[in-house]
Amino acid sequence: MQERAARTRQTVLEAAADEFAERGYEGASLQRVAWRAATSIGALTFHFRNKTALADEVRTTGRARFDRSLAELAPAADPLRELRTLIATLARLAHEDRFVRAARRLEADPPEDVPPLAETWLPVLRDLLDRAHGAHRLRPGVAPEDAVAMLAHLAEGAMAAQGTPRDAAWDAVWDSVWDVVLHGLAADRGEGGGGGEHGGRGEGSERGEHVGQGVRGDRGVGDGREEQGDRGAASGDASADMTGAARRGGG
Repeated sequence: MQERAARTRQTVLEAAADEFAERGYEGASLQRVAWRAATSIGALTFHFRNKTALADEVRTTGRARFDRSLAELAPAADPLRELRTLIATLARLAHEDRFVRAARRLEADPPEDVPPLAETWLPVLRDLLDRAHGAHRLRPGVAPEDAVAMLAHLAEGAMAAQGTPRDAAWDAVWDSVWDVVLHGLAADRGEGGGGGEHGGRGEGSERGEHVGQGVRGDRGVGDGREEQGDRGAASGDASADMTGAARRGGG
């Protein structure tokens, strides 16, 4: 009996996450949640006394899953590589995790004041940029606070584009966007004075290193510069769709 009750509770939570993600708090209906969960209103209210209690549990679950995913990110010696992985992870969670999607929507339409998910990931982003600055990895003239503002907008846009399918075209656009970002952020080895394993190779080699050798995180390792030509057509076709989705997504 307890095992069946636990399954019903989880099914209701998952149905509620989809409902809140699509309609927000005000637009969500307990009747629709019960229908999505293929259960009765009585069974739903046995576990969650009202819509506020249900929204609180969905939001708490979403935040816990979000925090756990960020805590599991593998550290990298290069903070710029970690930045790329961080933002790609934020986008993946917003696309693939119903509880994270619901938590983000409930931030925009909450039953009460709640701390936003940005309170979790923004400090991580700031720390990585401070590390990059300290390691002379930022281009001269790029202030960490300015880079934080730019990358925070990039992260929000990537998360807001949750309606865009995560396919090869989406990934091609994302790789191209990150290539542009890295071009603006990363110092040439000569400029930054960082020396190190790639000393003196210059910007072109540096960008190839990041794009080609693991910076994709979830797409595997390849020769980034050779892929540029192959990605061009997909990137051009998909960029307008991704931009439109980012403008619509917001919640």
